[in-house]
Amino acid sequence: MSLRSIATNLRWPYWLGGTAALLALGLGAAELSGWPFLQQPLARALTRAAGVPVQFGGAFELRLLRPPQLSVDHLSVGAGQGVPVGHLVQADALRVQWRWGELWRTYRGEPLALRSLQAGSLDASLMRQADGSASWKFAHAGPAVGPPRLPRIEHLALQHALLRVIDEPTDTRAVITLDSDDDGVGISAVVAGTYRAVPIDLKAHADQALALFSTRTKDDAERPVRVLVQGSVGASKLRFDGTADAVLSAYHLDGALQLSGPSLAAVGAPLGITLPRTPAFDLEGRLSHNDTQWHLLARHFKVGRSSLGGDFVFDTALTPHKLSGRLTGQRLVLSDLGPALGTTGEGAVNAPKVAVKTAGASHVLPDRQFNLPSLRAMQAELSVAIDELDFGSTAIAPLHAFRTEVELKDAVLKLKALQAVVAGGRIAGTSSLDGRNDSAHWAADLDFKGVDLAGWLRAVRTPAAASAPVPTQARALQRERLAALEPGKQPLQAWVTGELAGDMHLVGSGRSTAQILGSLGGRANASLRDGTVSHLAIEAAGLDAAQALGVMMRGDRPLPLNCARVELTFEQGVATLRRAVVDNRDSTIFFSGQVNLRDETLALKATVKPKDISPFTLRTPLLVGGTLAHPQVRIEGRALATKALFAALLGAISGPAALLPFIDLGAKVEGDPCTAVTTPAPAAASTSTPTRKR
Repeated sequence: MSLRSIATNLRWPYWLGGTAALLALGLGAAELSGWPFLQQPLARALTRAAGVPVQFGGAFELRLLRPPQLSVDHLSVGAGQGVPVGHLVQADALRVQWRWGELWRTYRGEPLALRSLQAGSLDASLMRQADGSASWKFAHAGPAVGPPRLPRIEHLALQHALLRVIDEPTDTRAVITLDSDDDGVGISAVVAGTYRAVPIDLKAHADQALALFSTRTKDDAERPVRVLVQGSVGASKLRFDGTADAVLSAYHLDGALQLSGPSLAAVGAPLGITLPRTPAFDLEGRLSHNDTQWHLLARHFKVGRSSLGGDFVFDTALTPHKLSGRLTGQRLVLSDLGPALGTTGEGAVNAPKVAVKTAGASHVLPDRQFNLPSLRAMQAELSVAIDELDFGSTAIAPLHAFRTEVELKDAVLKLKALQAVVAGGRIAGTSSLDGRNDSAHWAADLDFKGVDLAGWLRAVRTPAAASAPVPTQARALQRERLAALEPGKQPLQAWVTGELAGDMHLVGSGRSTAQILGSLGGRANASLRDGTVSHLAIEAAGLDAAQALGVMMRGDRPLPLNCARVELTFEQGVATLRRAVVDNRDSTIFFSGQVNLRDETLALKATVKPKDISPFTLRTPLLVGGTLAHPQVRIEGRALATKALFAALLGAISGPAALLPFIDLGAKVEGDPCTAVTTPAPAAASTSTPTRKR
């Protein structure tokens, strides 16, 4: 090997080292100077990569080494995917720090993630069109799915910012204005516009600007920022005072909540929660949010005349979203949730009008259509414990200690382990509403026993005792029954009393309460023991003028009731009396006929079998026709005509003999009529009114 070649081989490491040193010096000098010569090349490279115009103006300083950052007097980034807004971002006096890995993920379509963002002013336009194209998506990214996601920023310092949010798929249009406090640490926000077509007008203040953006780091999670949010969402008023690290995106919240408005439905709509239309409400409690779960502890919750509370969790990570928890309260007035049950709902004056299929005031069964799609929008598991469940009617006493488990899954609403106390007795059973099809399928299995009839059904009380308490225990009923045996010792408190027991097993289908009742199938049984009945009512039912006059002269008194029993079968909405009897010491009354729930018509017949002698009585069956809204009571014409004809014939022979057909000697009924009697054939069709369609 020649000396020249050896020298050459010995010099090449020096050349390589020298070149590397010169390159390092050059890179160091460029890094120290801020790479000013890359201002335009970088703008062009970013424009090609993102598919949107990127421009830098004024002073420019770039740092590529740890931590990478960019400082520029002015930055402008165009809107992505051809969305018709002037720009995505424009900022002045901007300084941005990032991590290379997160910047790559942003390039691939994920939300922007920055270590730090400082700006004198910032203007951003976040728009998503109906086809899914979005201004914050680069050219190579697919359509945006879900609502706009705000940037994830670990440190934020803004003097002034304006964010315009337009999201056509959710009908959302809002302007968010951010201004820093005089100390440069705290920040205030004003949100105005519509969210899911619901008007919003909110003001928020955070002790640190960081709390206003969607971010979560280990350090930030350990020191949440105090925030205050107040304003209106639709017609509802909102105030939240607590801590957060993401007010605008509700990534983390915890604090006191005050919420009021004309209806719960208006609150549920923007949140995607299925809530019923109700009267005005007022809520005070504590609201928290972590990741995908909302947690509400409602300490004070007034809805109309209802006083409620509860502990609820709403999980948005599940599809559909799920509501779980416990509903408690001192009082729940059912009419406050009326629209959800297919009724008008007292007080729900601001509820949207829904077409109601009805024939007019002659119908009494609620025919408002159910909102079946709402059953498919979410799922629920709720434990219910209400001290008093009020039906909102003066004719029916409230239920007490109402307990049930509510399950809503796959559009099937179930009330499981239902139980309640009413008038000294108990009610238990289950119920379900299947909303998977266009027409809902309803089923109920209920058992009740030991219920004081007069204590439960206020309508059977006499006017003088309507507001007075009626005994609700079996022993008290026995005392009343024994006292009634001594004339003049016991005033009449109710037309009928006794201990009620029975069960019902019913199914039906329809889009309203009226349609379900009009299709009912199944059976129902009820019996009454150890009670009393109005003596005057019994004599009037038997058309016994003489004894009725005597009762009126001395005053009505309770007559001991041996028993009463009703057995009903339902088929296509027609309730047929298979067995119906009322037995007391004076007479036995048998009932037969039908109640047609499809057209709400009545076709009933009452036949009295007296046990005593009466000198003047017609003893003619009574017929009840008409409708539920307008019942009509009349005497069976054929029986009365036969008796009158016989009296006329006897009168022609001998005048006083004309009274003989109206003297009833009575007849003793052997055995227990409540168990031995078979119901006579249903009343003749002539007793009913013509069928009317809704």
